[in-house]
Amino acid sequence: MNDYKKYLDDGIYEFQCGKYNEAIENINKSIELKNDWEIPYFYRAASYQALENYDEAILDYTKSLQINDKLTDAYYNRARILLSRKDIENPDITRAISDLEKALELDPNFVEALYAMGAALKKVEKYQESLKYLDRAIKLQPDFIHAKALKNLILQKYLK
Repeated sequence: MNDYKKYLDDGIYEFQCGKYNEAIENINKSIELKNDWEIPYFYRAASYQALENYDEAILDYTKSLQINDKLTDAYYNRARILLSRKDIENPDITRAISDLEKALELDPNFVEALYAMGAALKKVEKYQESLKYLDRAIKLQPDFIHAKALKNLILQKYLK
């Protein structure tokens, strides 16, 4: 086995065990040996995201997408960071929507991305459009409580 792969495998294992700093250390070693593969950047980004190091996570998701622009989860995770950031005043909702559009282009039935798109569109006051995404999510997953709750909130508070 190539050393870069062993370091990456160890890093992914550490990530799955919730040992994010150790995961980053192993993944860094993997990247030092082979830096043209999207997977280490994706897992390092996920580790940074878990540690709430959002700027580093966004950089690594972006790097993974530069290498492979078909990584649906990288678009989704980057959008989730942008939508949930409380550490900056004006998160880039437009970029999050763009990332979610790309994720949904790659996987139209990505239920969590449909919900996230509904939430993002609500933030920019596009309520009717938001409802369309939430309805798609609910159709795919009828017991999706969060999507139903957000839909009801929009209907009751914003579209009376």
